[in-house]
Amino acid sequence: MGVVAKRSSMIFYSGTDDHFSHRVRIVLAEKGVAVDIVDVSGGQAPEELAELNPYNSVPTLLDRDLVLYESKVMMEYLDERFPHPPLLPVYPVARAQSRLWMHRIEREWCPMVERIRTGSKKEADKARKELRESLVGISPIFEDMPFFMSDEFTLVDCCLAPILWRLPELDIELPEKQVQPLMNYMSRVFERDAFKASLNEREKEIRA
Repeated sequence: MGVVAKRSSMIFYSGTDDHFSHRVRIVLAEKGVAVDIVDVSGGQAPEELAELNPYNSVPTLLDRDLVLYESKVMMEYLDERFPHPPLLPVYPVARAQSRLWMHRIEREWCPMVERIRTGSKKEADKARKELRESLVGISPIFEDMPFFMSDEFTLVDCCLAPILWRLPELDIELPEKQVQPLMNYMSRVFERDAFKASLNEREKEIRA
């Protein structure tokens, strides 16, 4: 858990089974931000959400008069507003690389998760196979660094961790001996105090 920041007037509308909401909750927990979390499940959004967000969607972050409704924008905003601990590298080249990794997760892995959850059986099976193979393929990168292409925990890890946490729910079983570096990475991330604090009751049941 990060250093506790000054009490905030923030409200976070968070999907109970949404990995995009989960990534923002990880950032909030890492920063120790005081925030009121409004759980939204099954499309039962509170009336005020439609007034705040033109898409009536989660995640949505309200900070005084500022309303944000894109998860990566929220994450970077929180990292700048609450600078300790930093979750993006200091140097421009490294920051750009981190943003590119976040973009790739968004473009490549997040659509696979969506197809597994909402697609036809054929689409879901294909996406499940693709995601499994992709995760097996990246496992070696964790042999040299404790986090995703970094010695420090970053926003990239905040994007990846919610997907990895949901693997049992997505019916993806990794070959443990073949992906030991990835399994070690998952253990490091899942054991972080902030990650544990980020879990809602539904998410805790995934690996209960």
